[in-house]
Amino acid sequence: MKVLVIGGAGYIGSHVVKELMAKGHSVTVFDNLSSGLKQNLFKENGSIKGDILNKKDLDKAFSKKFDAFVHLAAFKAAGESMIKPEKYSVNNITGTLNILNSAVEHDCKYMVFSSSAAVFGEPEYLPIDENHPKKPENYYGFTKLKIEEFMAWYDKLKGLKFAALRYFNAAGYDPEGVLYGLEQNPANLLPIIMEVACGMREKMKIFGNDYDTRDGTCIRDYVHVTDLASAHVKALEYITSKNESLTVNLGSETGTSVTEMVDAARKITGHAIPADYVERRPGDPATLVASAKLAEEKLNWKAQYSDINTLIDSTYKAYKKFLKK
Repeated sequence: MKVLVIGGAGYIGSHVVKELMAKGHSVTVFDNLSSGLKQNLFKENGSIKGDILNKKDLDKAFSKKFDAFVHLAAFKAAGESMIKPEKYSVNNITGTLNILNSAVEHDCKYMVFSSSAAVFGEPEYLPIDENHPKKPENYYGFTKLKIEEFMAWYDKLKGLKFAALRYFNAAGYDPEGVLYGLEQNPANLLPIIMEVACGMREKMKIFGNDYDTRDGTCIRDYVHVTDLASAHVKALEYITSKNESLTVNLGSETGTSVTEMVDAARKITGHAIPADYVERRPGDPATLVASAKLAEEKLNWKAQYSDINTLIDSTYKAYKKFLKK
């Protein structure tokens, strides 16, 4: 298939591109490089520099007649979204509506969307399945939920078939070491741990140690980015072969606390990784763990690389490789 990957120069996007290429698809990347990296682009692919807030850029891209597209061009820092909701409204919601409108105007009717477990909010039961109530606790999660609703309407009214992939916590790096472009200004736990381990920052903060969890820190379900990339390709093949939309959770089905992740990183890297406990952030549920049974049933997908050692080791190798450049 001929696939446009919007946000394909980013952290997750570049891994998705690599997986699509491995499965024989023809890929073009659309990215404004505000957070994506030229280093993440593969010379075998076409690339278009453009912005999802510029409808003309999108129309020019979609005029090349793609069979399908993947949308990964959203801002994703949950904490920042609570401080700057206007930034997330414009980029995530307005930008996505621009994408949807350009896609249907140019008859591109298959879409894979990077959604988020943030649509659920504080869990009412665990593990969280697809039917769990959607009550986002941060504005980022609210934008993802609204986009899911927009896609459902575009399916109903315009025939746009979509796969909404609700990631839990994306982490890790390409185990083959081909991709090692580091995220700019990371807000996620593992990159921050690695910045401390590699001397890029002096110490880190752990937000809250008084949650109702086994060690007082937040528990999350970390899923390796290569596992996520595999799910994108399987989802694309599913919606195009069956011509039906799909919404699934993607997680390892295992919960790891912040303290457990930091302690494991100390052992694997051999660095002290100083950390201070500070007040909770608004919008952070205590525990999020996925049920990924529907993804296994529908896509024959199961996390393969999402154990804590692989997550940390692959990330540490990427940081060491990047720093040696």
